[in-house]
Amino acid sequence: MSGAPLLQALVDDLDAESADLDARVAPLDDAAWLTPTPAAGWDVRDTVNHLRFFDRDALLAVTDPAGFAALVAGLGEGAGEYVERLTREGRADPPADVLAAWRSGRAALAAALRAADPGVRVPWFGPPMSPASFVTARLMETWAHGQDVVDALGQTREPTARLRSVAEIGVRARPFAYAVRGLPVPDRPVRVELTGPGGESWTWGPYDAADVVRGTALDFCLLVTQRRHRDDLDLEVTGPAAREWAGIAQAFAGPPGAGREPLR
Repeated sequence: MSGAPLLQALVDDLDAESADLDARVAPLDDAAWLTPTPAAGWDVRDTVNHLRFFDRDALLAVTDPAGFAALVAGLGEGAGEYVERLTREGRADPPADVLAAWRSGRAALAAALRAADPGVRVPWFGPPMSPASFVTARLMETWAHGQDVVDALGQTREPTARLRSVAEIGVRARPFAYAVRGLPVPDRPVRVELTGPGGESWTWGPYDAADVVRGTALDFCLLVTQRRHRDDLDLEVTGPAAREWAGIAQAFAGPPGAGREPLR
């Protein structure tokens, strides 16, 4: 699948991932929205606000690239504080308003993405991306922050086939994980062999690579989104390049993530 059909399918997946999170937070009372998540300093409201604000920025990037460029330029030296500034601003809004704004914003973004030319490049805070890659990045963010909410509320979440997109962006981001830390990428390919939720096999990299990461798609996605410490995951990691990558893997943009402390 490629082009417009791929883009439509990915937007469907983003909608489904957002709906899953929506169903978890919609029944919460105001006090429960303030439940701390495993992301240091953030509660459930902060997490949904983060998605809300960056869906808003994503809509601007898709519909008005020049306006988005002006937004980024306007951040200037304060770019590194942008996330925290938005987090503080969002705390002035009651949970009902946060939920309503997130719903309307993500609906507008989905409509814009469905209408996008699959061949254009969408600007972002990192390198420009195709609309398909752009949606995949939003899907990864929604899934990862959704995991924080699931953990905060003591819930469980069944893995779905949507994890394939999260895993793919994690694999593709291997060079970024090194670049953001100022490290050279090892001249050794890494093969990733994952078992999907339905028992399907998902693979990336040369079949004869000496460095391999092998395990469930869920555990790999938790690794590359830094939602679990490496020691808490049942992943078979073979070879020095694979082991090094497993220690710094990062699918999301921005500075090096702090990761999570071991649970056990």
